[in-house]
Amino acid sequence: MPPAGERAPRYKRPESVLVVVYTASDEVLVLRRRQPPDFWQSVTGSLEWEETDPLETARRELREETGLGDEVTVIRCDTVNRFPILPPWRHRYAPEAAENIEHVFRVRLPERRPIVLNPDEHSECEWLPRAAAAARIFSWTNRDAILQLP
Repeated sequence: MPPAGERAPRYKRPESVLVVVYTASDEVLVLRRRQPPDFWQSVTGSLEWEETDPLETARRELREETGLGDEVTVIRCDTVNRFPILPPWRHRYAPEAAENIEHVFRVRLPERRPIVLNPDEHSECEWLPRAAAAARIFSWTNRDAILQLP
C-alpha cells in the first residue's frame, strides 16, 4: 500500500483468489465474463495492494461477484497455483510481473442460492453438474479445483 498522500499503484497485484461455489447435490456455479467473450469461470479476483489475507479477498470477491456474503463459509483449500499472466490481461500488470499466484477457496451451500451478478464483470451464471462445469471452464487451475472438490 502506498504511503499516505501518494497515489495508488498503477498496476494490479499479481496475486489472486479463486472461489469455487458448489451445492450439496454437486452442482457448481459458473460465471460468464463479459470479456473475453465466452470465458466461463468461478469467482476470481486480484488481491488489492492493502489486503494482507487472501481469505479477506475471497470474501470480498464472493460478495462483489455473486451477492453471497457473511452468511456463507469460505474454506481455504490449501492450494496455491502459479501460472503465466495471459496476453488478454498482460496490460493490467507491471512489465516485470510474468506470473500470477492464485489462492484456492471453496464454498459449499446446502442448495442453490439466488445469485446477484456484478453486471460490469459477468453477463450470466449457471449451476452445472461438476463434470459439465469443469468442461465449461477455461482455466486449468479452475478445472482442477472443481474436479478436486470433496
